[in-house]
Amino acid sequence: MPTATAPSAGRRTLAVLVLIPVVAALALSVFAWPAARIAPRDLPLGVAGPAAAAGAVEKELGRHEGAFEVHRYADAEAARAAVEHRDVYGAVVVTAGGTELLTASAGGPVVAGLLREAVAAQAPAGAQVRVTDVVAAPADDPRGAAFGASLLPLALIGAATGVVTVLTGLRGARAAAALAGAAAFAGVTVAALADSWLGVLTGDWWAEAGVVGLTVLAIGAAFAGLATLLGKPGFGLAAVLTILVGNAFSGVTSAPEMLPTGIGALGQLLPPGAAGSALRSVSAFDGAAAGRPLLVLSVWAAAGLALTVFGDRRRRGSAAPAATPAPVLAS
Repeated sequence: MPTATAPSAGRRTLAVLVLIPVVAALALSVFAWPAARIAPRDLPLGVAGPAAAAGAVEKELGRHEGAFEVHRYADAEAARAAVEHRDVYGAVVVTAGGTELLTASAGGPVVAGLLREAVAAQAPAGAQVRVTDVVAAPADDPRGAAFGASLLPLALIGAATGVVTVLTGLRGARAAAALAGAAAFAGVTVAALADSWLGVLTGDWWAEAGVVGLTVLAIGAAFAGLATLLGKPGFGLAAVLTILVGNAFSGVTSAPEMLPTGIGALGQLLPPGAAGSALRSVSAFDGAAAGRPLLVLSVWAAAGLALTVFGDRRRRGSAAPAATPAPVLAS
């Protein structure tokens, strides 16, 4: 009877030669496609002023079909408060003295620049649009480049935490404790660098450390939990969700509403996207609109820790040898 033989070296070489280009094409597509399609899609924007003037502005903005989700406010104070609370990315205020655009570059310099261009383009010829940056980006990172670049390292720190925890043989409650402790230390360290040294983050120091720690815990627990449940393939699945897709769909370099329809919303349900939104909220907006992204991170952390603890118990239970029945003695 013929026996199965291992794949030949030639077949394995061919498999590698085919697999690598496919993976490269997939990775490039996931990262490049959203970046190449950046444009406003139902981007929340406020309009305030007398009814007739505000209506005219709203009509002009409506010419950009599907680009803006317009919110009407009674006056400039209400519009400013909406920007500060992250209800909208900016607001157009029409007064007798002219048109003013309120922006928040701390919420995304790319979005602030786009709003300046869009509002200036719809203004009457020769009219000047005064721009007020209500919540400015940090002076040490005016274009948000350092903030955007910080997300991938956070994901890698979380991944390394989960992988090392599993590969060092920690299981169950000990693994969960190691993940939580490492995340706490990572939060303090990153806050010290990003806030105290680089000036990329400028909000409450401990709140920033907490968000960073929760992010590392969410990603690390995802790696550890999925690996505990699925074995080595769990590492691959976690990497796809939190590093490949999670970073590409996060919208951290622009805004979730600037990505293709559905992609930005999906990215906010993954740890990197939620982390970017939460960090922006606690760093520049006194925690405004941080509730939802913090909830997403907490769910990922709790689910990952649960898989790490209870998945290990289930694996050990299924691996335990079945009890051998006692022999029946003949009478």
